[in-house]
This record gives sequence, structure tokens and C-alpha cells, in this order.
Amino acid sequence: MSMHDDERLIRGLGFYVQDAAPTDALHVAFVRSDHAHAKVLGVDATEALGLAGVVAVWQASDVAGVPTPGVNPLWPPAEAVPMPLLAGPCVDHVGQAVAMVLARDAKTAQDAAALVLISCEPLPAWADNKPDAPLTHQVSHAHGQAPGPATPGVVARADLTVPRLLAMAMEPRACVAQWQGDSQRLTVWLGSQTPARAQADIARALGLALNQVHLISPDVGGAFGSKASLSPEDILVALAAHRLRTTVQWKASRSEEFLSGQHGRAARLQGQLAVDAQGQMLSLQAQLHYTLGAWLPYSALVPMRNAARILPGPYQVQHCDISGQSRRTHTAPVGIYRGAGRPEAALLMETLIDKAARQLGLDPVQLRLRNLIDASAMPYRTPTGETLDSGDFPQLLTLACERFGYGHERSLQQQRRAQGEWVGLGVAMYVEPCGQGWESARVTWGVDGRITLASGSPDQGQGHAVTFGHIAASTLGVPLAQVQVLMGDTDLCPPGTGALASRSSAIGGSAVLQACQDLLAQRAQGQPLPLTVEARFDSQEAWASGCVMVRMSVDAATGQPRIERLLWVDDAGLSLQPDLVRDQLIGGAAQGIGQALMEQVVYDGEGQLLTGSLMDYAVPRADDMPPIELHSLHTPSPLNPLGAKGVGEAGCIGVPAAIMNAARDALSPLGEVDLQLPLRAEQLWFALQAATPGDTP
Repeated sequence: MSMHDDERLIRGLGFYVQDAAPTDALHVAFVRSDHAHAKVLGVDATEALGLAGVVAVWQASDVAGVPTPGVNPLWPPAEAVPMPLLAGPCVDHVGQAVAMVLARDAKTAQDAAALVLISCEPLPAWADNKPDAPLTHQVSHAHGQAPGPATPGVVARADLTVPRLLAMAMEPRACVAQWQGDSQRLTVWLGSQTPARAQADIARALGLALNQVHLISPDVGGAFGSKASLSPEDILVALAAHRLRTTVQWKASRSEEFLSGQHGRAARLQGQLAVDAQGQMLSLQAQLHYTLGAWLPYSALVPMRNAARILPGPYQVQHCDISGQSRRTHTAPVGIYRGAGRPEAALLMETLIDKAARQLGLDPVQLRLRNLIDASAMPYRTPTGETLDSGDFPQLLTLACERFGYGHERSLQQQRRAQGEWVGLGVAMYVEPCGQGWESARVTWGVDGRITLASGSPDQGQGHAVTFGHIAASTLGVPLAQVQVLMGDTDLCPPGTGALASRSSAIGGSAVLQACQDLLAQRAQGQPLPLTVEARFDSQEAWASGCVMVRMSVDAATGQPRIERLLWVDDAGLSLQPDLVRDQLIGGAAQGIGQALMEQVVYDGEGQLLTGSLMDYAVPRADDMPPIELHSLHTPSPLNPLGAKGVGEAGCIGVPAAIMNAARDALSPLGEVDLQLPLRAEQLWFALQAATPGDTP
């Protein structure tokens, strides 16, 4: 991968999965279910097979017994939920693949798919948030002694729905697989966040040795968690290439992403926060309900686990009782999406704090300052057993207030309310666990002085090649131009965990640093070139943090919300590449704004998808983005030699919670208004219409 990719990608010179397919590759089209739940009575491919150019039509019986990936063994489900490659004997969600057509060209494949006849007997479907759906996983945390019933103060309650979202990567899923008869190997091009795991899963499915599968993850047009796990279509393409001894390609349409891609979020959050009369948090009770969909991607159970363990966030709470349940439904699968449980924890906690502050008649900033964990307490053991490695939460909030001009903003708010405007200020604090475990790097110092760096962590646009290249160049004392970075290729790179959970710089970068330091030591000992060193870095979990402040207005006539100002102070530890950090923050903020104001995947009660295209599912445009003021507080992590923490998911964590609090604050003259994400204009307009004639801002 080039060290300077911006210009190459902007000029359209990137190399993506679809670019790998030769002109004679077979094309795949899938026949997908119209039913959310049904018994498959038969698949008739007679007419499709009669179409010139059609090579094969597969159904469930053709792939029976093929091993499919499981879930993360650290959090096993209550019962096995296998990934079906093709539906049978039942279909379990609208859009599930029932048959696969292979043809000489894409049009023929699509035409043939339309000719395949599926006979089904409809069955009852479990819709999202249905309490009698099968329980798949649960967690529980309890700590401390609950306050007595006579304790003075207030109890704030919240019941929040976090809708399903789509990662909406610019590049939909795609896979190209090529069997090479001379070497008896399969090369698979796949936009993957976890190339080593994808290689292992494909090898196991096909009954091949690991070294018989060569996985390449080239340029990737966005991933955000949705490309961390294999999909059934990926395995089917690889299986077809292996069985037919040829090259097979598939690229999803945008509609297929809505129907069968991995969704995110899909949770209901219930909580109660007790605070005494002096503003001291006494207890937090939280009940988290997650929807999983019809089958489980590898990390499907991570969002609920994350939300449960992150609470109560950066605050000291005397007693916590947190429980979570995940249930399957007859809908598309739900996996990790940028934040993976972190946004839900922040949304619930920050909403409860603002509601408690209003009940106490206390400024929400003051309530937070009275309860934030102090920097002197670090490392801090949380009620759920996590260890916050470092951070200065009071300073984050204080700095945000100074840069935002919080006191002045409150004065301006009162002036505008007096003029009949609906204006609110929202504050949200957050913590961001940044992954743990291991990553690898291999560094070679050639006789010509050039450095070749191979990382086990791939890149989906975050700029890891630049970050890792700078680490190598500065450590070895060579010009950056002499460093070549290799990523996402299992033949060229050592195995690694992958790029997810905001872990790449802290863990992957530290592996690069360690390898370079070992290499430098050998060079200092006088060993001749070429030299190669491979290093593995293991780490506990670093915790990033931040504070977001928002000013929002709501149009009295239309309910249209407008984010007038968004200020953000983040602490991602020591910043290795400030420009890349800024890019990650702004990109995450865009997705956080999308979640807060407009994005929502909707199924009806029968499991039919109502938002199957961008005609129905709104995403932020350029004119939806407010000016974003970024500031940083660099508290180094003691857990890695770079002092780095994660930053990739931060925007999806703090931004929606701050926007929710701004909206509630804007409408607070009406009382405690029940608002849910997304905060679309019609919801806010209906809230304003419910006001009595005498109500004013």
C-alpha cells in the first residue's frame, strides 16, 4: 500500500475487490426470500438452468454440511445459532438467500435468478423487540449496597429505543475467489477487517489447509464493523470457485445490503438513576434489551456486553445493578457497528443525568462535575470490574465548558427563549474501551536501506499505513519515503487480530514499534543486512474519553432541528497523526449525527423490511453537517509504549447523546418530553403541538 493514498483514491486509482475479477469470471446472483419466516417446500430451477450461459443453481441441499463460522468463544450464546449458507428447511428473514445462480455474465445471472421458483409455507415471525423471542445471551453486573428507600433526592428514569442502523459503507460487500490449479490454492479478494480470521474461516469451510487460502483485502470503501465477519455470500463464492475450479465474483447491490447485510444497534435501554439532594449519584439500575436477528455474526454479542460493562461511564456511582438480554428475531443479522454498545451506554447514562439535573433544579454540568471520577483515582476499578487505565474527566468537562463558553451560551439561550425560540444545550461525556489482546508486525531492513513493514492489522481508510510508516521511519531513523507498508494480505503479512474496536494504533502500532526497536538493536549489534524481525504485542484495554457540547434549535412551525454548534474535546491519548485523528473524529461525528437525526431501519410487525433503499433510509448530506470545533486533551495510556488510545468510534458515542440532551433541553419548558432517536422534525413538531396555549420557550 502506498504511503500517501489520499491523492490516489481521490483520482479514482484505488484497487477494490471488484477490480480483481478477470473478464471470464463467473457471476453470482442470489434468489432471496420474500418471507420473514417460512417453511421451504421446494426450489424449482428448471427454467433458470435452461437459460443460455447459466452454469449452476445451488440450493440448501448442495451446501449441506459445510462448516460455517461460529461466534466469539469468549461470550458463547445460550444455544448454538449456526449461520445458514442457503435457507433450508426454513427461511428466517426477508432477504435471506434461498438459491445461488452462477452464470457467464451478470445480466444472465440476474435473469436466471428471476426464473427460480421458491415454494414456501408462511410461519409466524418474531419481530424486533418481541419479548417472547428466543433468549440467546444475557449478562448481569451488581456492585455496592443499594440506598435505603428513605434516601432524599430524586430518581430519574429513561426508556430509550435505539433503532437499527445500516453501516452504509460506500463500497457494498463484494467477493472474488479464484482457484489456482497449479498451486492447488484459492485466492480470495475480500474487503475484510479481519483477514487472518477470514482466511481461517474459509479454509475450514472448504476443508483446505490454512496455507491453501490466500486472502487479500485491498482498498476498502468503508467497513465500520460490518465487514469484520464473513457473510454467507462470501463463503458461497469461495466454495463455488473451489468446487468449479474457476474464478467467481459477486457484488452486492445497495438493496441487498439493506436486505441481508449486517445491521447495527437495535436496542431498548431502560434505566433508573437515584441522586441525593446534594447531587451525589447513589445508584444506577439498567436493563438492556438487544435484538440479534436471524443468525449471529462472530461479534453479535459484543454490543450488549460492551454497553453493560461500560456503564456507569466516567462517573462514581455507589451502587450499580445492570442486566442485559439479547434475543433473536426473524430479521437481518445484527453485528458490530461503529461504537458497538458504547453509544448505547453513553445515551442512557447521559440522558438520565440530564433528567436528574432538571428534577433537582441543578445545572447538568454541575451535576456531572460532582460525580466524575477524578484523575487521581486512576487506574480506576469500575463497578462492572473494568479498569480505566487513565484519563482526566473533570478536566475534559472544564475545558469543554471554557471553549464552548458555557455560561455565555446559557445566557444567550435565555435571551432567545424570551424571543420565542426553542433552543437547547446538550452535554455528553463518554468513555471508549479500545480493544485488548494482540497484534503483530514484521519489519525487514534491506541491503539497499529500504524498510518493508508488514502489519497484521489491515486498513479500511483510517490511514494506518501512514501511521505505521511514520512509527517505523522515526524509530529506525530513515526517511519516510524509504518505508513500504504491506497490509491486508495473508501471504505477505503476519497473522493478526484485525482492525476493529478502536485498537489499531494502540496495539497494532505498538507491535510495529516493538519490531522496529528489536531490529534497531540487532543493527546496533553489528548484524549485517538484510535483517527481519517479527514482533507480537499483547495489551490490556486502554480507555479513551471525551466531552461533546451541542447547541440546537427547533423550528416552532415545522419542528425541524438544526445543530447550530458542536464542540468536542477528546482524549485519545498521545496523538501519533493529528490530521488522521481529526479525520476520524469528523467521520465518526457524521455517522453519530445520522443516528441522532435521521437513520432508521424499519421492519413491520410481520418482519417485512420497509426501508429497503436510500429512498426510505436517510443519511447525512454535506448540508446536514454543522461546523465542528475540535479540541484535544492528551492523557497517555500506560498500557502501551506509544501512550495511544482509540479514536475511531468516538463520534458515534458522544455525539448522539449530546444531541439528544440538546433536543430535550430545547423542549424542557414543556416539561419532560419523551423523545426517541432519530430526532426527526415530525417527532419534535408533534411534541410542540402538544403544548398548551400558554406554553412558551
